[in-house]
Amino acid sequence: MGHNPLIVPSIRAIICDETGKVLFTKGNGRWGMPAGSIELGESIYETLQREVKEETGLEVVSATLIAIYSGKPMVENSYHDKYQLFEFLFKVDSWEGELLSKTDETTDAEFFAIDARPVARNGFWGEHFTEVFEDYQNYKGTLILK
Repeated sequence: MGHNPLIVPSIRAIICDETGKVLFTKGNGRWGMPAGSIELGESIYETLQREVKEETGLEVVSATLIAIYSGKPMVENSYHDKYQLFEFLFKVDSWEGELLSKTDETTDAEFFAIDARPVARNGFWGEHFTEVFEDYQNYKGTLILK
């Protein structure tokens, strides 16, 4: 496929502790929520389970789909490949296991209060993360489609 623009289905997970703090992981020097792209042969829910496990060590027991984002502009990755965001946002309702602060994909993991969360990134990603948290806080049981 070379450098042709693609549509990449992916997930983003909001995981809260018992006090309502949200889990952030650090990778490539940046804070963000567990996220990643679907692999061949996976369902989107299996992608959620795999990505959360790879980035946090936690096992997703149950989760609720909150939003689907598909109308965003093209994004460019560090390899200068362009893709259109097609993201499924899940709230992880229950999880098991021990949180790992370091994995093959992350260098830190920590729960933060929503209003004291780390600045994830500037530009598009910073705006998207703000939108994600607004949607999470405004979610009333009806799937948000954007």
